[in-house]
Amino acid sequence: MKDTRDKFTVMTETPVERLVSRLAGPSIMIMLISSLYNMADTFFVSSLGTSVVAAVGVVLPLMAIIQALGFLFGQGSGNYISRELGAQHIEMASKMAATGFFSALILGEVFSILGLVFSAPLALALGATPTILPYAREYMRFILIGAPWMAGSLVLNNQLRFQGSSFYGMIGMLSGAILNMILDPVFIFVLGLGVKGASAATMLSQAVGCIVLLVGCSRKGNIAIHPRNFAPSLSRYYEMFRGGFPSLLRQSLASVMTILINHFAATYGDAAIAAISIVNRVCMFANSSVMGFGQGFQPVCGFNYGAGRYDRVKKAFWFCVRLVSIILLVVSALLAMFAPQIIAIFRKDDPTVLAIGILSLRLQCIALPFIGWIILCNMMMQTMGKSLYASILALARQGLFLLPALLIFTPLWGLLGIQLSQPVAAIVSFFFSIPFAVHVLGQLQMPERNN
Repeated sequence: MKDTRDKFTVMTETPVERLVSRLAGPSIMIMLISSLYNMADTFFVSSLGTSVVAAVGVVLPLMAIIQALGFLFGQGSGNYISRELGAQHIEMASKMAATGFFSALILGEVFSILGLVFSAPLALALGATPTILPYAREYMRFILIGAPWMAGSLVLNNQLRFQGSSFYGMIGMLSGAILNMILDPVFIFVLGLGVKGASAATMLSQAVGCIVLLVGCSRKGNIAIHPRNFAPSLSRYYEMFRGGFPSLLRQSLASVMTILINHFAATYGDAAIAAISIVNRVCMFANSSVMGFGQGFQPVCGFNYGAGRYDRVKKAFWFCVRLVSIILLVVSALLAMFAPQIIAIFRKDDPTVLAIGILSLRLQCIALPFIGWIILCNMMMQTMGKSLYASILALARQGLFLLPALLIFTPLWGLLGIQLSQPVAAIVSFFFSIPFAVHVLGQLQMPERNN
């Protein structure tokens, strides 16, 4: 109990610039490593052919759906936990932590069973062509088996960082990531398992990472996960849904849009799917710093919002916006400059993949500096429990703007229209989010919390 109260003092009294930076460091590391080992599968299977690379890209939306479950329960329970710890309600936070974790495991297992039973139609629905289908089914098999561990790891990682213990989350995610990068070449090449070796490596790594995260939850000052605290109720699921729905919506829509893009790109062959998949993974890596800073900001936001320290919430938000914007400007310039070399890392022997990938990456770089504001606004509103505003912003980029852009631009300009759709949607979303942020920040002038 004393450790938890000491943490409350740290989270509400330490200068926000130092506090956010300290919490963001491990979170950035987690996101960078996670992105790296997501790219590792693409890199190691790249020597197996363009259709195999495309298969990994086709299954990416499936992994995003599994991750969406983890974010639903992780962000939902984590937001609630940080506010309750800010209000010093320890028992309520403990019950929410256990309920979020075990609920994710159960739902992940249901998803796994259904996916394995309907693997062929699922792969086709994800955008697999006849030449990609057999590789996609092989790759998704172990991904589906490991779904509960993947979802559970994300729940624990989110809960730890919302408690201000992102270091333990980093250790858990890092252990799984390093193991995955070691096992990938062993399973794919040494054991000759091919593309299914890549997914088997991911499955085992997720399981190990989840176990390490569970251990981290029992360390000093953190809320341990105990089955006896598993207390499902409508009120708790409502709170989890309220806090996690924007993440679920954001991840699910991103997955649906990736599936649609795969279907649109299939008209232009496996090379188009492979190139766009590579670019999406590179951009995920580029966005890691933004997500890391956002995740460092969220526990600061949650604790101080719960404690009524609105001045610290606003100060932390603007600190993150300024820093992230500078970082993204530099990163976008570097990615645009070295786009040919970056795409060549994955498929240097396929000129079609190279040509499509280079242009796609450079177009994405135009919108990259706008992404930080969008993500931070969404995270702030979600953490404060303003789920309606957060859900609208989560819906805007992928649903309100990307889908119409695809439907309008693709008939007009073909493959170029597909490539233009994502950056255009991001820029429009930036301007769309400004009034929401101004309104919410304005409400923080008030002495009472506005839920």
